[in-house]
Amino acid sequence: MGWGTVVLVVLAVLGVGAVVGFLARAGRREAEAEKVRLEEQARVQARRSVEAVWAMSPLEFEEYVAELCRRDGCTEVRRVGAANDLGADVVGRMPDGRKLVVQCKRYAKHRTVGSPDLQKFNGTARSEHGADVPLFVASCKFTKQARAFAARHNLVLVDVDLLGFWNSGTGLAALLDLDIGRSGTNRRLAPDN
Repeated sequence: MGWGTVVLVVLAVLGVGAVVGFLARAGRREAEAEKVRLEEQARVQARRSVEAVWAMSPLEFEEYVAELCRRDGCTEVRRVGAANDLGADVVGRMPDGRKLVVQCKRYAKHRTVGSPDLQKFNGTARSEHGADVPLFVASCKFTKQARAFAARHNLVLVDVDLLGFWNSGTGLAALLDLDIGRSGTNRRLAPDN
């Protein structure tokens, strides 16, 4: 072997070493990025749990519902809830362009939402806010009378059970197609002891 061959072999070994070092550093960066992604995913999953929903303030609940709408492709989504909001806590556009108006009630799990709340929302959702899709989201159950009222007036209801599915990835569009008059239960959940 001549000096030229030895130099080529040394250069080849150094080149391979540089490539291996580069790949090792890239692998560490990818592993770190994956760790950060998994931590973020765990944080989102924890926030999406129904127990976490009950721990939210009403304002945080409205922001959370807005976040779910955005996740499902709604546009122009913004939280508008405040005193004298005329029943609109979140507004936006469905992916197909229809106007979405959402009323949010973050109640304790042992409470229920009754027909009077839905009557108020029905009276303003379309006439005041121009809703094509009036959506009422609650962290508890709706009474039997409330579900019957919603069915008669084409209001979309998402109770604590459907909220659990929505939190877990079921799209909003799938929830719109449910017959709320016949779905779910109106039985209150037991309070924590």
